[in-house]
Amino acid sequence: MDAVVPQSLVKSFGETRALDGLDLAVPEGSVLGLLGPNGAGKTTAVRVFSTLLRPDSGHAEVLGTDVAKHPQQVRRSIGLTGQFAAIDDYLTGRENLLLFGRLYHLSAVAAARRADELLERFDLVEAAGRMAKTYSGGMRRRLDIAASLIVRPPVIFLDEPTTGLDPRSRS
Repeated sequence: MDAVVPQSLVKSFGETRALDGLDLAVPEGSVLGLLGPNGAGKTTAVRVFSTLLRPDSGHAEVLGTDVAKHPQQVRRSIGLTGQFAAIDDYLTGRENLLLFGRLYHLSAVAAARRADELLERFDLVEAAGRMAKTYSGGMRRRLDIAASLIVRPPVIFLDEPTTGLDPRSRS
């Protein structure tokens, strides 16, 4: 099965056509990087796939579910890290992950367990008790990516995921 399938996908903003008949198939279990210059439509495509924008025409599916017809179902099966961090500056790193876990309906125990796993994986254990506003740009980015993985989604969209990360973290 293909994880993401846009067919003849079109999205315009006034006179600017951001997507002009995008066709592709991303098989489950694969990693796909969309490369192109600013304004090429990469972020627009991610926003359509993650149900934040509706296409003007064409069709897109995530795990066999139409993004326009069943956005709630699509949202239950994806993780999303946008270009800018979606974390709360006034919560600690751990509290941010707990919040995301609870928003995704994990039990308090499961959210805490997963938060601890992700803090370890993203090398944020020492900073876990500090407010996110004290984090460096790279630490904030790592926390944001960790938050998008809190429920182990089968599909994850990362928009400009390495922005602000040091070379070691990019690897």
